[in-house]
Amino acid sequence: MRPLTEQDIRNSFINCSKGEAKRLAIPRDLAERPWNDLDFLGWRDPGAPDRSYLVTERGDRLVGVTLRFPSSQRGFLHRSMCSLCMTTHPGDGVRLMTARKAGAAGREGNSVGLYMCADLACSLYVRGKKVPESVLRVEESLTVEEQIARATGNLAAFLDKLYA
Repeated sequence: MRPLTEQDIRNSFINCSKGEAKRLAIPRDLAERPWNDLDFLGWRDPGAPDRSYLVTERGDRLVGVTLRFPSSQRGFLHRSMCSLCMTTHPGDGVRLMTARKAGAAGREGNSVGLYMCADLACSLYVRGKKVPESVLRVEESLTVEEQIARATGNLAAFLDKLYA
């Protein structure tokens, strides 16, 4: 992924108003992000514990999505798998992230959801740059490149549902 500026990020959102995009919390460490290892930029809102954001490249344009997730307390022995990167996490390491649909459907309250890594570090898990807490990643027969393609394909399918 190419490095993004704050303005790039704010202009990319498809499922919130321009005013909402202007007010949302942007990461302060954009210059330090490992852009070459990212398929999307994802972050949690430090001021709103139930909100996250995701920005990715689709063709020649950026697409940003606001996400919400319910607060839940799962036991440490409970394990869940991310639908994007297929990484298993204990406890609340995977959350159901919901996104309001784009356009009129979203204004009517329609949304879609996907189980994702709560820290939105899917790109780093796939590449082995980050290891899930106290759980080993399942060994796969796919190459890293094939796993990246699967994860980006899963993300694209989720984003397509925002327009449907």
